[in-house]
Amino acid sequence: MKIVVLAKQVPDTRNVGKDAMTAEGTVNRQALPAIFNPEDLNALEMALEIKDRVPGTEITVVTMGPSRAAEIIRDSMFRGADKGVVLSDRKLGGSDTLATSYAISQAVKKTGKFDIVFGGRQAIDGDTAQVGPQTAEKLEIPQITYAEELIDVNENDITIKRRLERGVEVVKSQYPLLITVHSSAKPCRFYNAKRIMKYKHAFSLSEANEKNLDINLWNEFPYLKIEEWNAADVEAEDERIGLSGSPTKVKKIDNVVLTQKENVTVEPTEENLDNLVKNLIDSHIIG
Repeated sequence: MKIVVLAKQVPDTRNVGKDAMTAEGTVNRQALPAIFNPEDLNALEMALEIKDRVPGTEITVVTMGPSRAAEIIRDSMFRGADKGVVLSDRKLGGSDTLATSYAISQAVKKTGKFDIVFGGRQAIDGDTAQVGPQTAEKLEIPQITYAEELIDVNENDITIKRRLERGVEVVKSQYPLLITVHSSAKPCRFYNAKRIMKYKHAFSLSEANEKNLDINLWNEFPYLKIEEWNAADVEAEDERIGLSGSPTKVKKIDNVVLTQKENVTVEPTEENLDNLVKNLIDSHIIG
């Protein structure tokens, strides 16, 4: 089987501080450490589970972002992915979900024939959950969202359990299709020591130029080359990417940083606790 996993390197929004936003209302990515989007790791694990079950399965990881996003391609290789592509171009900067899904769909098409495209339900820097479904629409393939568990997979179809708001649902689909994976799915496996040794010197052309690495290494070990594509490589139309292809406009962002102003120490008696609860309700802090 041929599987494509969509992954994103995101700012760690769990450590947001006062410098997390720029004056223009965008995320200050330099102020936050970059991490592998958590639900994309869940998606990678489900793809790897298929690889465990179906011999000959090949997994390609596709990420869109700056050249440093090659870090999560290596991360994926350490865990079990076979190869990866970084879609990087200044023209892609400022893309909303519509422009992003278009660019990603073009990259997926360039990878060749595929059976399944996996992705996380949403990215923690946007929380829209739109890119996966929009990509499926542009690829003109069916989709299964909120996937929680791989029930069965064979050469003809796949059966998935979905996590819904009030329960679960089991669905079956033929190929090709796109699946977005919920955070309640299995966490991704740890690095494999043998794969670390095999892929630790994998790098992209941008990394080679920045770090003065020897690209002749790719002639002897072609699996160490992390492909790097730009907008032209995936035949993306300029008017459909970046700011020009993004109808979404952010009018205002409020940067709220919670700080402790005061504290109250209460003796653990029934009367004191009762008064504390009443004060919290009167102050509209709770209730």
